[in-house]
Amino acid sequence: MSVLELLLELVLMPIVAFVIGLFMVLMMRKIGARLQRRVGPPVFQPLYDIVKLYGKRTQVSHGLMHDIGIIMAVGGYVAAETLLPMPGMNGIAEKGGLIALLYVIMIPSLGLALGVGQCANPNGSIGISRALTAMLAYDIPFVIVIFGVAWHFGTTNLVDIIALQQAGGIATWGAVEMPLLAIAGLFGMQAMLGKQPFEIYVAPAEIATGPMVEMGGKYLGGLFVMQSFQLYTAAVIYVTLFLGGGENWLFFLIKIFAVVAIPMSIAFLFPRYRTENLVGLLWKWPVMAGLIGVALLMY
Repeated sequence: MSVLELLLELVLMPIVAFVIGLFMVLMMRKIGARLQRRVGPPVFQPLYDIVKLYGKRTQVSHGLMHDIGIIMAVGGYVAAETLLPMPGMNGIAEKGGLIALLYVIMIPSLGLALGVGQCANPNGSIGISRALTAMLAYDIPFVIVIFGVAWHFGTTNLVDIIALQQAGGIATWGAVEMPLLAIAGLFGMQAMLGKQPFEIYVAPAEIATGPMVEMGGKYLGGLFVMQSFQLYTAAVIYVTLFLGGGENWLFFLIKIFAVVAIPMSIAFLFPRYRTENLVGLLWKWPVMAGLIGVALLMY
């Protein structure tokens, strides 16, 4: 691959991820609306929201770290997209691998913590402390899952992991060969997204949306963009590790939308967990399933 082709992929991959992420946001809102017997938003509502927020005349910054934090929150996911293979484009996935990806996807949460911290709003501080606690909770099973997948396939290269799964068809998918790790990964992914029932860090009726309480205009728009990237990133990681990646664009889109839609539909039926319940749940069942799955792989 020439340098020009690589640069083109590095530009296109985040753009494609953002567009798909917008449709995932729309799908998530539609699912919530249907379960509550509402019509839901129109097709372009997520895009309208971002354009409206960036176009507001009043843009209140709380300082340099506030600005840098939002850039880190979005930039971390933009970097992650270049490490995640998609049909026809691998970007720098072969150079990065699972370990690099694991570190990169932690950057947005840390950036958000920096940005919210400078706002000095008690509700924001409570929200971000809950978000970081949740990150600590879901990172444990996530690391176990990453270790198990790397052990099983003998590599941390995502392109090779996809190739090994596609070589033998569905029978060699990670979800078939490592069902316990796939279950643990699904729990971790849902918690990573911070959606029902793990959305304690926003809790609008309790802490006035937490980290977003002092965000407005382009800063809130930046968090909307981050959410679009976040949904896409989590879905692609799961599909890459357990569902054979994307053989072509049709199967790739079906898989990543299903990975977000199915657990989201089930999760809407559960009440919101408190922070201690969230930590207890994630450190119990997903960690147990992950450790048993790793033990079965080794012996």
